[in-house]
Amino acid sequence: MGYLDFVFYTFIGVVLIQVIYYIFLFGKFAFSKETKQTPTDKYPISVIICAKNEAENLKTFLPSIISQAYPNFEIVLINDASYDDTLDVMERFSENHSNIKIVDVKSNEAFWGNKKYALTLGIKAASYDHFLFTDADCEPVSRSWISTMCTNLNQEKSIVLGYGSYSKIKNSFLNKLIRFETLVTAIQYLSFAKLGIPYMGVGRNLAYTKKQFFDAKGFISHMKIKSGDDDLFINEAATKKNTTICISKNSFTTSIPKKTFATWTKQKRRHISTAKHYKPLHKILLSITYACNILFWGLTIVLLSLNVNWEIVIALVVLRLLVQYTIYGVSAKKLNESNLLILLPFLEIFLITFQFIIFINNLITKPNHWK
Repeated sequence: MGYLDFVFYTFIGVVLIQVIYYIFLFGKFAFSKETKQTPTDKYPISVIICAKNEAENLKTFLPSIISQAYPNFEIVLINDASYDDTLDVMERFSENHSNIKIVDVKSNEAFWGNKKYALTLGIKAASYDHFLFTDADCEPVSRSWISTMCTNLNQEKSIVLGYGSYSKIKNSFLNKLIRFETLVTAIQYLSFAKLGIPYMGVGRNLAYTKKQFFDAKGFISHMKIKSGDDDLFINEAATKKNTTICISKNSFTTSIPKKTFATWTKQKRRHISTAKHYKPLHKILLSITYACNILFWGLTIVLLSLNVNWEIVIALVVLRLLVQYTIYGVSAKKLNESNLLILLPFLEIFLITFQFIIFINNLITKPNHWK
């Protein structure tokens, strides 16, 4: 068998693997029926927000948390050694709202730049047994965010994975890329959770119980890793039995996206660096996903440029894209991101190239700490 024959049959194998992944793995979320739940208000909730130099964002978005239509909740605001007016803003809000509790975290040399340390202090200060996490630059899309996200937070399900989107910016390719990456990541972690092998969640919209946090011994096993307060905790603590997802549109949050490639690159370098600490099964499945994406586009270009069985290659490319568009289309509709699909191939090629560059950069230098 010649070199080009090997390349061709490798391409066929890659397409087969991807079709299987899309249908049987990612299709688990795409084709699942949303369980209609009546929003709950039967237990008190501690909404926890860790902020570092977020004075302006708190002014803008904290009112949307304060105005939640939930009868019994507190807001735990954690000031993580900010050097702007974050603490002053928190104190002004607390003067007018008795359900706001402030945890002022001073700079600690042993935990410098480590969000997990500040979060741990905030969690210990929380009054209630059920936690809902978001960020200072996040805004719930509805006033029933708390009740909707926490509907399934009970004795059986101690972890709820939600969806945190990014706001749209017109005529911005970077914004489309950020939202596409967020969509793809959500499809992956929500599908894995539906399959019974949850591996991550996002701190912009995540709920779990106090008991779950302390049963897992908090962040202690990865405290020295400065990123991953959300995904590494979920990777360690989440199981098929204790984890569920919430994709009701009332449960979504929206965040401010980065506006330059430089700032987004710094953010993604921190996020991608945590993946090497996932459980082996998760790393294998995610590595196969990424490797197949690279091979699919790379081998497509090679085979078509050399005119190798071009009819079959084009047919397989069309098959793969049809399956992908179907799965992503149904999933994107559930997550209110359907307008991204028209640019799907271009966004995917750019994203996998961008991720590869970040991976190489992380091998050479360490990513920055949190802010």
